[in-house]
Amino acid sequence: QVRLEESGGGLAQAGGSLRLSCKCPRCIFSVFSPLDLAWYRQVPGKEPDLVALITSAKSTKYSDSVKERFTISRDNSRKIVWLRMDDLKPVDSGVYYCNTAGRDGVPVGAWGQGTQVTVSS
Repeated sequence: QVRLEESGGGLAQAGGSLRLSCKCPRCIFSVFSPLDLAWYRQVPGKEPDLVALITSAKSTKYSDSVKERFTISRDNSRKIVWLRMDDLKPVDSGVYYCNTAGRDGVPVGAWGQGTQVTVSS
């Protein structure tokens, strides 16, 4: 089973930047590279929402709220996915999770611990 580990969250001011990392330390290349992977954000009382997705072919998709501000990328040899977040806004706050993505970006794997992002105004 693919187990992903998130890191890189923290406190940032509005307009600032953070870079989140998602690693799969127990994955081998042949397992990791074909995966479509995505970042999701969860706020209290709600289900995680799709923020950004990157396919095995490195095509990307973003939610409207983060387009032009966030960038998702991956390095299959290192079994890692990043989410670069620029021009942060308080509404970007939440717990960020990475997960394997199925059809239409629906998360299909087990949830990890996530990483908390808090943006102050």
